[in-house]
Amino acid sequence: MKKLILISFVFAISSCSKNFLDKHSLTQIAADNFWKSEADALLGINGIYDVLQDRSMYSGSLNGVTGFPMYDNFGDNCFNSYKFEGPGNYMEGNLDPSDGARNLFTPLWVSSYKGIARANVAIENIAKMPASAISEAKKKVLHGQALFLRSLFYMNLAVYYQDVPLILKVQSLEEAYVRKNTYQEVAAQVVRDLKEAADLLPASYPPAQYGYATKGAALGLLARFQLYNKDYQGVLDATASILTLGYVLNSNYAQLFTEAGENSKEILFSVRFFQDNNVTANGELFSATFNGIPKINSQPMPNLVRDYYCTDGKPITTSPLYNAANPKNNRDPRLAASVYFRNDVFLTDINRVFMGNTSTTYGLKKYLRTLNTSAAGVAVFNPGGQDFIVLRYADVLLMRAEALIELNQLGTPVYDLINQVRARVSMPSIQAVEGTNLGQAALRDILRHERRVELALEGLRFFDLKRWGTVQQAFQAAAADNVVNYRNIVYRGLKSSTFPIPQSELDANSNLTQNPAWQ
Repeated sequence: MKKLILISFVFAISSCSKNFLDKHSLTQIAADNFWKSEADALLGINGIYDVLQDRSMYSGSLNGVTGFPMYDNFGDNCFNSYKFEGPGNYMEGNLDPSDGARNLFTPLWVSSYKGIARANVAIENIAKMPASAISEAKKKVLHGQALFLRSLFYMNLAVYYQDVPLILKVQSLEEAYVRKNTYQEVAAQVVRDLKEAADLLPASYPPAQYGYATKGAALGLLARFQLYNKDYQGVLDATASILTLGYVLNSNYAQLFTEAGENSKEILFSVRFFQDNNVTANGELFSATFNGIPKINSQPMPNLVRDYYCTDGKPITTSPLYNAANPKNNRDPRLAASVYFRNDVFLTDINRVFMGNTSTTYGLKKYLRTLNTSAAGVAVFNPGGQDFIVLRYADVLLMRAEALIELNQLGTPVYDLINQVRARVSMPSIQAVEGTNLGQAALRDILRHERRVELALEGLRFFDLKRWGTVQQAFQAAAADNVVNYRNIVYRGLKSSTFPIPQSELDANSNLTQNPAWQ
């Protein structure tokens, strides 16, 4: 099966917005008539995965709700020209818990807790299923998947909202008016659940089940969260296990972000979509674009483009290979795989040329489709079939390198990890350009640059800026680009690195209190 068929399932306390291939709606099935077979349990798990396809999660948008594919618009990588979507106004200090709710704060909060609710229902009900309905081995795998997904939702809530309610069981209406838990309480639960999930989940599945969470996915998410929390030994422990699971770097960097790269052994976890002329309404729009201009609500910023080195491994300010009259030539190949320059063809079937007519003069390329009309007859601005990569092996290598650097373990392994990522795109090694026996500060700068150019436009920049404590510098870099219609960037302290709890949630639940930065 090319993709997971994710069937929307409504549990007792969550609502459903989409049905996929199964046209017999499950939304009216009572809980006591369900959870009777392995097939029921799998449908319940699929209902959790379904939430990942929400606009506020990973399906993307052309002009609407902001999801994780657009999170490079927070900071210095991209300009969100459709400011009403959220990031543009956020960067300019023009959002509050009410007017920022429609496309940013509320959708993420609601989708996250919808997924958590579905996970809690699955966890409780699968545990009660008898051996006659489902084997113990299958129960363990499904339990591990539910823990992984719940952890993903809670990790994002904690990173962006900080203190949030920690709900670990199915609630009655009377129990729904909850108070917040501390960030530390939520983080500890996420770590516990991911460790348990890693123990329960297999390293792989049969091809027909490709896309379900694996041991590598759980360990990768654990490493990411431990890195955010500065538990560097925890990162080393998690990544050490991943190194034994058979992941490798895809030989072709650009291919990773196309449908041809969806089954790459570099991918630890992705959110899966398929294009079928809107029959399933899967809603994948992060790969969509306009047919007159590359997707303009995420425009690569000049400072990002300048940060890609030349092929000799040197910055454009010092490399003799750099030619300002032809700035695309002799550059790190990841630049041409990620960004459109003026006169690049961006729709190959109609030979449509990018005229450089964005505010930043650059166009988003990574993940975008290149056919005006697909083989199935779907227009480039309609829902597509591209998977979104949540975790990949290059990120794992760089996380491990960063943990070693922060622990001041500056030996050969640090160089080898970063050099693997560079070598994939034929960029020179650290030793060949920056030298040997480098100190912690120098290696930290190298690592942070490598993360930026390797992972640019994948929605991770804001996450990195927050944990490095460099959000303010990123705001300053974005402002210094002096982009037309983006000249009022305002850094507001913690308001520029956290989200408020939506005002509608505070109004509905008097036990909730606002994030202190937004009070």
